[in-house]
Amino acid sequence: MSHRDAGQAVAIHFYATAPYACSYLDDRQARSQVAIPAEAIDATVYSQLVKLGFRRSGLYTYRPYCDSCQACVPVRLPVAAFQPNRSQRRSWKRLQEMEMQLLPLEFRQDHYQLYHRYQQSRHAGGGMADDNVQQYSEFILKSGVDSLLAEFRLHGELKMVSLIDRLADGLSAVYTFYDPDEAQAGYGVFNVLWQVELARAWQLPYLYLGYWIADCRKMTYKSQYRPLECLQDGRWVPMPAAA
Repeated sequence: MSHRDAGQAVAIHFYATAPYACSYLDDRQARSQVAIPAEAIDATVYSQLVKLGFRRSGLYTYRPYCDSCQACVPVRLPVAAFQPNRSQRRSWKRLQEMEMQLLPLEFRQDHYQLYHRYQQSRHAGGGMADDNVQQYSEFILKSGVDSLLAEFRLHGELKMVSLIDRLADGLSAVYTFYDPDEAQAGYGVFNVLWQVELARAWQLPYLYLGYWIADCRKMTYKSQYRPLECLQDGRWVPMPAAA
């Protein structure tokens, strides 16, 4: 794969990391395939990589490349065909008073404070639970592609922030954090439905939801959005209803 920069083709290379502890499944080792150089991965190249199952974390573009595990399945939602179920419609209706604003990738203290509370509550003991301002900024605010922040407030109070990438054929839901004291409010559901509506408004056919992992409780919610497509053997196909 190559990217043309100032009239010259810049080759994109890939390397496999050393094994490391899996973040999703206990007692498993993981590896990633990483695309480099980071500065050559612009919005056009990144759109192609996402269709091949890649994601990004800051400027780090990767996909699972494990030796003996294929649990991470890339999934996307065809927004034209999507119809929310009853529970999702309830969350959408309940949070209609949410105020949304699209923002550039700039540091905001209240965003960081919400992120820190979310990590402490949802991922206590994990590698991100104690992220400082620099680590937060590297993860959320560094991007070489077309990215934006969606800020959600209820009666003026910050409730949720979502990092979104705009691709050639859709939106990519990179990361979302919300008020951990209101975990049952349905903010996450509302966010997915809102991103579906944004993709429709921008006439983009897909919402990329990252990886679905059947045995990871924090990832299984993605299968509740139908019809879902998954990447298998290099092709996007409908996910079986039983999944």
